[in-house]
Order: sequence, then structure tokens, then C-alpha cells
Amino acid sequence: MTGVVVVVVVLAAATAFGWWRKRRDGRFRPLDASADHLAPASDSVALAALGVRPGVVTLVQFSAPVCAPCRATRRVLEEARGTVEGIALVEVDVEERLDLARELDVWRTPTVLIVDAAGRIVQRASGVPAKDEIIAAVTPLLAGARR
Repeated sequence: MTGVVVVVVVLAAATAFGWWRKRRDGRFRPLDASADHLAPASDSVALAALGVRPGVVTLVQFSAPVCAPCRATRRVLEEARGTVEGIALVEVDVEERLDLARELDVWRTPTVLIVDAAGRIVQRASGVPAKDEIIAAVTPLLAGARR
């Protein structure tokens, strides 16, 4: 009887984790700028080292060569960039820039950061985001950048 209970508990926990992961994966989350690890000064130095230019809304993708979802994310980001004018795309190989990935609190690939024209990370997503969600996230930032 104990074995049956253990199996049921493990299956329930795995199901709950899978449901949670599916709901969260690829969704953009706004960032709390007051958090210690998101200090704008340190972020701007790391982002500049990655090639993010001030005054441009930028999508920064952290990926790895062996990551299949990273290739799908790259395609989606390029489609979004082709649809919406005025956004830049920077792809970062985490194996080459692990120090900056850690500094920006990136712990899995693919991770996409949305950087506004002021050089602040405003949203992030882990996993493959939807093209419509990317466009919805960057459009207000572009309107603010054109003023």
C-alpha cells in the first residue's frame, strides 16, 4: 500500500510541476526594477558589453549551440523584428559570455530580455515566446522611444 501512495504522490507532483512549467514557459514577465540583482547601473554595463545600443529597443536572446528551443526562439524573434520596425536583436552564446549571463540572472536557455530605449531590462521570458506576445511587449516601448 505504501508503494501505491508514493507513486500517486510522485505523479501528482510531476503533473503539478508540468502544468506550472507549461503556463510559465515562454511568457514575458515584467521585472521589478527595485530588486538588487536588477540594478540599472550594473545591467547597463553588462548590456553594453553585449552590444546593446542606447536609444534602441532591443531583444536580447541568450542561447547555446546545442539548444533546440533556442533555434525556434531565434526564428520567432527574427519574424517579430521583420514585422515591427525599430527593434534590434542581439543573440548571446552563454558558453562564450557566461559571466554576463550570470550577472543578468540568466540560468537557462533560451532566455529573452526586452531592453527599452533607456537601456533598462523591462521584461524577460524563459522558453520560446510567441510572436504576438513579443510584438505586444515591444510596441508600447517603441511608441515611447519615438517621442
